[in-house]
Amino acid sequence: MARSDDAVVLDIEGHDVRVSHPDRVVFPEPGLTKLDLVRYYVAVADGALRGAGGRPMVLKRFVKGIDAEPFFQKRVPENRPAFVDTATLHYARGTSAEEAVVRNAAGLAWVANLGCLDLNPHPVRAEDLDHPDELRVDLDPMPGVDWSQIVDVAMVARDVLGDHGLTGWPKTSGSRGIHLLVRIEPRWEYPQVRLAAEALAREVERRAPGLASARWWKEERGESVFVDFNQNAKDRTVASAYSVRALPDARVSTPLSWDEVRTRRPAEFTVATVLDRFGERGDAHAGIDDAAGSLDGLLRLADELGPAEKAPRGGAGGSGGSGAGRRVSRMPLIEVARTETRPEALDALERWKLAHPEVLAHLTPADVLIDGMRGSSSLWYRVRVNLQHVPEASRPAQEPLLVDYDPWAGRA
Repeated sequence: MARSDDAVVLDIEGHDVRVSHPDRVVFPEPGLTKLDLVRYYVAVADGALRGAGGRPMVLKRFVKGIDAEPFFQKRVPENRPAFVDTATLHYARGTSAEEAVVRNAAGLAWVANLGCLDLNPHPVRAEDLDHPDELRVDLDPMPGVDWSQIVDVAMVARDVLGDHGLTGWPKTSGSRGIHLLVRIEPRWEYPQVRLAAEALAREVERRAPGLASARWWKEERGESVFVDFNQNAKDRTVASAYSVRALPDARVSTPLSWDEVRTRRPAEFTVATVLDRFGERGDAHAGIDDAAGSLDGLLRLADELGPAEKAPRGGAGGSGGSGAGRRVSRMPLIEVARTETRPEALDALERWKLAHPEVLAHLTPADVLIDGMRGSSSLWYRVRVNLQHVPEASRPAQEPLLVDYDPWAGRA
């Protein structure tokens, strides 16, 4: 390891990787520095590359620390090293981006040096950008849902996959949920993969009513686990295996074996514990690339289920819609705020609660909706309240937003 000014240069498998500000503390609670994170990714490279290697990647950069909002960089920096490849993705809205493709431990170290805590690869290989080789099942719990319910839904999803000739590989999301990764033969385009994932979600909901939901609109799910099929849309990415998440304890999205799913908890898996676990047992998903299956079964299921129910559309000024043809919610929703950051969203919610104390006793955890919304290069937050459990005569009316942040201001 050589030092240059305030940087160190690491020799990683014959490649020089410059790490700027190596002593900067990224996670104060466990005391992890930027150099610690780079070395973590090098140590778990075999597993991390199994999840993210050879795939175009959105760079989610936490340049101001874990307490600030990251920004999303699709285009690879111009000064990328020779050991980082690229692939040009074309999006439905007519734009394109040349994105980074890492294939070795040096590439992981380079990405970590840019401030990328978690890895966000697309479900395609750089050699074939039109045919995903991975279907992703994101089991996303609504507020009020405990771990045992998430596990129950994961087990049902595993059975549905198995009944249709596919193998799910579980990992903690690194937050509250579980991801199931399903390797598939790269023979289907994105719309078919998403349709297969939606059929899976609907079948899981049918087998586990009340526990799981395939309803896309958040206010309609109740206290359930949302089987998020839309993570298979072309522009979506999820944090891949061994990704470090921006939580105070440096939690890691960790591959599990199925016999661990019910007994282990996400908080057990941090940078420190995963380093020990990986050194002792290697990657729990080591066999995933040998388990590619066919989508034929899920696509037949989609045909049997028929088109999914769609929300009604309203005319201009219709209730729940803000213009002609907009979706009309079935639920009595009010919007509280649109904010640039999550702390601002939480503050706006508390101010709304203080103004409406008579409503609070009627609300369940799932009635309060704080959604991270993707802007042009970063997240913004929308705060809504579902008044479904509030007596109609006591429901407050829609008021001016407490904060009205416009993520598109100043952009064409």
